[in-house]
Amino acid sequence: MNLDIDSIDGACHCGGLRFHVRLSDGLHSARRCNCSYCRMRGAVAVSAALTDIAILEGADLLSYYQFGTRTAKHYFCSRCGIYTHHQRRSNPEQYGVNVACLEGLSPFDFAEVPVANGIEHPRDHDDRKRAPLAGVLRYEAID
Repeated sequence: MNLDIDSIDGACHCGGLRFHVRLSDGLHSARRCNCSYCRMRGAVAVSAALTDIAILEGADLLSYYQFGTRTAKHYFCSRCGIYTHHQRRSNPEQYGVNVACLEGLSPFDFAEVPVANGIEHPRDHDDRKRAPLAGVLRYEAID
């Protein structure tokens, strides 16, 4: 798999919401998070600057959800319910983009994905010694 993808098209499950994104560091930024919301969502996300995502179709279908500090905005299609991207709490100048929504990609394309320590979010603590990662999620296909 080529991790150096620069830009790519994406869509929700029903195809009503379509977007184009320029990735900050290709697929090298792939990660998951263990906060209460991300644990339930289970998506792998990659990074993009706020200015580097363009909604091509279905802007009227785009909804968002906030919780806790209400800093992050988790965007999803109001028709099919698929999470497409979120404005990050750890860096509000970036989006995390759902890899599963990107054309030709799957979260199962990654053998290992780092898991961010969202339970002990760095913005919740003055103690910078906390581990930024909670662990690594591994996927091994059965032949």
